[in-house]
Amino acid sequence: QVQLVGSGGGLVQAGGSLRLSCTATGTTLGIHTMGWYRLTPGKQRELVAQIDDGGYTNYATSVKGRFTISRDNSKNTVYLQMNSLEPSDTAVYYCNARAGSAVPINYWGRGTQVTVSS
Repeated sequence: QVQLVGSGGGLVQAGGSLRLSCTATGTTLGIHTMGWYRLTPGKQRELVAQIDDGGYTNYATSVKGRFTISRDNSKNTVYLQMNSLEPSDTAVYYCNARAGSAVPINYWGRGTQVTVSS
């Protein structure tokens, strides 16, 4: 099993910055992609950013140029640096780790609240 422990998040004014981090523990061998999703009431879960074990990144259009995802494979940790935050970024952010290829297995963190005030 894999456990994802996240930190970061909180309340910030528009234009500010926050950094999320998430560490995978347990049976981490086989994890190839890590990333962040967010959920806002009334909306579907949205991929924010992800990074694979080769360093390839993928971002939601709405965060490109503002958010940066990075990864420390030696620590099984993924980071999300969020700059120029906007009220529309307010959501619960969930860390995700994915293992397997033919049959992907997704692991989820408990979620952390990010609130951006105008």
